[in-house]
This record gives sequence, structure tokens and C-alpha cells, in this order.
Amino acid sequence: MHCSACNTETSLSAGERIGFRDECSRCGSDLHTCKNCVHHDTTAYNECREPNTERVSDRERANRCDYFSPSEREGGSDDSQKGALSELDALFKK
Repeated sequence: MHCSACNTETSLSAGERIGFRDECSRCGSDLHTCKNCVHHDTTAYNECREPNTERVSDRERANRCDYFSPSEREGGSDDSQKGALSELDALFKK
């Protein structure tokens, strides 16, 4: 998985889990966060594709979500989505 704050890769062994208090070895950011989860989706209801989760207000801080599963995508995916949306807006401007 990659840290959503600094994009540093954290290797996980088979069956290894990210703990609630685990931090990035490079920047010290929390790793058990919504932004590091495979279910995180800014376009989904509650910004999560897992329908049974409770609302989390700060998606960049550690939480106790039982549905957390480390994402393999690299950090900065929100930036690429924002860039794509701005390109679409520019395309359809008159």
C-alpha cells in the first residue's frame, strides 16, 4: 500500500494487517485512514463503497473502521480526479 500523504510504499506480508495506530515510516501520518482504504470513493454515498460503515468525518486521520482494507493505489488519486473534472469543465465551457 502507499501512504496517502507522502506516497511512500509500505510493504505488507500475506495476512498482515494495518493496525489502528500504525504510522507511515517516512512522514508519520496515520495509515489506518479512509484515504488509504480500498473502499474509499469520493463519488459514493458517505464516500465509501462499503454500505455498512459509519460516517467518518476526518478521512485523513486514524479511525476504527472494521471494514478497512489497504488500498494498492498510489496516493494523489484525488488530484488526478480533480484534474480530469477540470478538463471536462473546460471542454464544455462556451
